[in-house]
Amino acid sequence: MIERQQLVNFIDETLNSGRVKDYCPNGLQVEGKAQIRTIVTGVTASQALLEQAVALHADAVLVHHGYFWKNEAMPVVGMKKRRLALLLQHDINLLAYHLPLDVHAELGNNAQLGKILGVQQVEPVLSAEPLGVLQQGRLPSAMLLAAIAERLSQALGRAVLVEDASIGLVQNIAWCTGGGQGYIEQAAAAGVQLFVTGEVSEQTIHVARELGIHFIAAGHHATERYGIKALGEYLASELGLKVHFVDIANPA
Repeated sequence: MIERQQLVNFIDETLNSGRVKDYCPNGLQVEGKAQIRTIVTGVTASQALLEQAVALHADAVLVHHGYFWKNEAMPVVGMKKRRLALLLQHDINLLAYHLPLDVHAELGNNAQLGKILGVQQVEPVLSAEPLGVLQQGRLPSAMLLAAIAERLSQALGRAVLVEDASIGLVQNIAWCTGGGQGYIEQAAAAGVQLFVTGEVSEQTIHVARELGIHFIAAGHHATERYGIKALGEYLASELGLKVHFVDIANPA
């Protein structure tokens, strides 16, 4: 068991959350019980995840995508009211860490996806902000694009979208989990042969073709499951808390 503020302080320190400029609040978003023993982790604080937290008698929910985003409508009505009401009714804390979890060098979403990709010599693409949101690295040996796509598909449990630039084997890769398709030009400028992210926009395919870079969109949810899971496992091992990772299926 741990005091709520002690848990928040521990995660803030672990992720260096105060050093990352974000467009949502990181840390405690909804106050619940003062003492925390059981945590449910998940990608997004959806109603379905909150209901699972209630069923598991959680004292806190820890997510990557929380609430109160920049430019979000402020009235507490409809879906927002129902979500907050469930948390408050059961006195459950909500903690959320967005960009600090994306960029953490060991527990972060990018670090975890890099392990799945099997890349080595990982380093940030320095032109991207915040530092670490766009990573690059090398495969141990050059691979066919189709083989990399198959590895990702098997690991993530979903089909991936592939744009083949017809440039041959791949050894240098850049990646950004989630909605990182806007970094494709910076990835190409870094000289890599493949850019991997979660989402795709209409213009992304044209950019990939015209800049001559392979592109894979592997799913926003699918590429961001692993940071929050790793963070929860770290809290369990370091603090002796009971942590349940709950994966609410999402094809996006």
